Amino acid sequence: MGLPPDHRFPARKYRLLREALTGDRRFAFHPAPLASREEVCRAHDPEYVRQFLEGALPAAAVRRIGFPWSPALVLRTLASVGGALAATEAAHESGFGGALMGGTHHAYRAEGSGFCVFNDIAVSIADLRRRGWGWRVAVVDLDVHQGDGTAALFADDPDVLTLSFHGRNNFPFRKQTSRIDVDFADGAGDEEYLAALDEYLPRVWEFRPDFVFYQSGVDGLREDKLGKLALTHAGLAERDRRVMTAAHGYGRPFVLLLGGGYAEPIEATVRANANTYRTAAGIWSGPGND
Repeated sequence: MGLPPDHRFPARKYRLLREALTGDRRFAFHPAPLASREEVCRAHDPEYVRQFLEGALPAAAVRRIGFPWSPALVLRTLASVGGALAATEAAHESGFGGALMGGTHHAYRAEGSGFCVFNDIAVSIADLRRRGWGWRVAVVDLDVHQGDGTAALFADDPDVLTLSFHGRNNFPFRKQTSRIDVDFADGAGDEEYLAALDEYLPRVWEFRPDFVFYQSGVDGLREDKLGKLALTHAGLAERDRRVMTAAHGYGRPFVLLLGGGYAEPIEATVRANANTYRTAAGIWSGPGND
């Protein structure tokens, strides 16, 4: 993306995650296709889409996104959305699909925010509905930062359940209203977090969604410089196991997206991300494969 050396976004985590999973024969890797303008506009304001694609966004809008605009950023953004669309198609066909990026939950209909340009979850929901693959959708967002863009985009849609577990005193500082919001004080750890998950996760299945999206950010990790929580690797792994075991038992298509992670060293984020995808492989590849 042409980021300056001192930029705080850890872009190299994507390459490191791919390298960590390469060689595991349970995964089949495919390059992400580029989403089309038409696909993106099903969830976003066409004028905002045009301005971003053409490099015509106002400077304030670019600052809110957090990345300097470049043609490379356009390609990366369209690939991120395209990866989510491809993962959604894979989930429709086989029950599971995942992308090694995405979960861009801070993007609103007509503006980006927090390193998110377009909301790939919202675009994917619009696409699966257009294709007739389902209508009721649940978004399980366990990134430490509230999925404010997703919450706002579906605030008036009774057929989308948005669940967000996030830090009370963390970005975004002006929260939106999800269908289910669970916030945590700084320093919250595994026991408190997992107890809340056991309390609220059953409401996802009670909603009877046709599709489930999992924004699996690992920025709640203790080592994360932007997270403010104190989850351990074991706690995050147990979080993933509980979510995905329940989803697999529920039996509807499940889409796994990466979300955030800003640990120092970055290898801690990569380890947590890799654990998430390995947990998914163990559950959806069948008994004995975890």
